[in-house]
Amino acid sequence: MLYFIGLGLHDESDMSLKGLETLKRCDEVYAEFYTNPFCGDPKSLEKMAGKKVFVLKRADLEENPSENVLKNAGELDVALIVSGDPMVATTHIDLMLRAKKKGIGCRVIHSSSIYSAVAETGLQIYKFGKTASIAYPCGGYFPTSPYDTLKENLGRGLHTLFLLDVKAEENRFMSVGGAIGLLLEMEKQKKAGIFDAGTLCVGVARLGGEALIKAGAAGELAKEAFGKPPHCLIIPGKLHYMEEEALASLQTGKIQ
Repeated sequence: MLYFIGLGLHDESDMSLKGLETLKRCDEVYAEFYTNPFCGDPKSLEKMAGKKVFVLKRADLEENPSENVLKNAGELDVALIVSGDPMVATTHIDLMLRAKKKGIGCRVIHSSSIYSAVAETGLQIYKFGKTASIAYPCGGYFPTSPYDTLKENLGRGLHTLFLLDVKAEENRFMSVGGAIGLLLEMEKQKKAGIFDAGTLCVGVARLGGEALIKAGAAGELAKEAFGKPPHCLIIPGKLHYMEEEALASLQTGKIQ
């Protein structure tokens, strides 16, 4: 059996009791922290599990799962620990499909996720549209699909949550300011007039831990220090008066 166990938003103390009990029962334990940064201590995870925790790199899980997580999951109980909720990342959905094709049973133990935690900003969950990831440009490739998602959501009056790129093996984590800079570059290319230095934004860091949430004009927010990762960026759509009140309490600088 393969168990997908969510760690929650911040560190090992966010794991559910069900997750911890399952972890202790498993014969082998793996973890991946490249889809979302883990702010806790891997050694503490080993103490909690009572066994070695093998931390996997991206290539291990995406290219060679049959050599690690799936190798013995047909005969033994194997756990994969992930930051946040296990089924948010498409990597884990792919792994589940691979396991099922091999006849390996799968169970998911859910945990807290950015998709619900963003309500701490005061923005109403049901008013969020499609989520997009902002990736680092690589070589001559500069993906602008996040801009298209923003345009679509704004056209419907919906909020947009941007998940920011993580290059864990390179120790590179995109910041709120970095994401704003890339959106401004996309605006120069696309020229739809939907994002500029005066656009209202909400920057978020480390939800579930020492959270920092600030709202303000893009140009001002890009100058703010949000500290350690993970960060995410929200562009609000049409605001309810309660949302306006909530964001006013988080305001930094002047919102145009």
